[in-house]
Amino acid sequence: MRVDNARAAMLSAIGPLAAEAVDLDDALGRVLAGAVTAVRDQPPFAVSAMDGYALRSVDAPGTLRVIGESAAGRGFAGRCEPGGAVRTSTGAAMPQGADTVAIQEDVKREGEVVIVPAVAPGKNIRPRGGDFSADAALLPPGRLLDGVAVSLAAAAGMAVLSVIRRPRIAILCSGDELAAPGTAPGPYQIFDSAAYGVASLVRAWGGVARRLDVARDDPAVIARAAEQGLRNSDLLVVIGGASVGDHDHARPALMRLGLELAVEKVAVRPGKPTWFGVTPHGPVLGLPGNPSSALACSYLFLRPLIEAMLGRDAAACVTFRRAQLTRAMPSNGPREHYLRGFMDVDADGQLTVRSFEDQDSSLISVFAAANALIRMAPDAAALPEGALVDVLPIGGL
Repeated sequence: MRVDNARAAMLSAIGPLAAEAVDLDDALGRVLAGAVTAVRDQPPFAVSAMDGYALRSVDAPGTLRVIGESAAGRGFAGRCEPGGAVRTSTGAAMPQGADTVAIQEDVKREGEVVIVPAVAPGKNIRPRGGDFSADAALLPPGRLLDGVAVSLAAAAGMAVLSVIRRPRIAILCSGDELAAPGTAPGPYQIFDSAAYGVASLVRAWGGVARRLDVARDDPAVIARAAEQGLRNSDLLVVIGGASVGDHDHARPALMRLGLELAVEKVAVRPGKPTWFGVTPHGPVLGLPGNPSSALACSYLFLRPLIEAMLGRDAAACVTFRRAQLTRAMPSNGPREHYLRGFMDVDADGQLTVRSFEDQDSSLISVFAAANALIRMAPDAAALPEGALVDVLPIGGL
């Protein structure tokens, strides 16, 4: 199955999760379930934009009596009458009767009088509702809450926000060859790295990751572990055991739990053994056992699934950019190929990318040096240096 068709088949089984209420202090990185609407104007009254004196513009230039003060949080109770001026600070409410502010640097004060220059009406004033008005839609559903969005919600007076519940992702690795980091591996074992990498990506993408213990190469053991992983999870990710070897037991094990496959394998390199299905207990995504293959396919398939569960546009996280090759690339085979590469900007502002020479799917060190995946179409011809290619950013420039 082609990559885009496989992704569409997976997404057809996934929908947005339920909403929950969180305090504003806990809202960073969450996704809004409902719009944030202003309950009042901001600012709720006209305020001075500068330290100075509030006055009537018709009285300037001239010498005016200082009749009081308006400070931020403590306004002037009276009215600015003809010939009067009110000492005001930045953010203070404009006194009734005043229509302009002479800034402090432009005036000369002598005791209880102040000499002011000509000032145009409305000068140095922030009008009521200048930021937003009551009933204005400030933040839409699906908005990822960064610091600025949280600040806007706070300005609207929202102490609690309705957000999409974080997707709960259980991660199960299988394989007798895997040992947990920090333990003493056997003579023919390697450290389990894929599960930790995928779990970290899940957390970075807004999910809650739960790593399960590595399961032995036994269908019954894998089935029991998978059943446990599906409990209280929105998605089970199974890493490894999905190829065609004698010890690849992941899919047969899930069949014991009623797995119905929607994607059996994908025409992608790396990641051909990727699969997806649904059990009565929930959906399951199968990723290749090679760490780099698992990570690459996480960007192509797992991240869109998480975005869909968060009620966001799943296609947005697989948006490609065009970059110029700084190194020629050989022709491609029959599968869509995603090569690890490094993307940069040259002196002319052109986005460039170079692929790493060794694309072996087991090389995590190469993946760690990459910030982009270069997409090669099936059966694509060799590309010379300077050719434009599609790149999927996976890290900052």
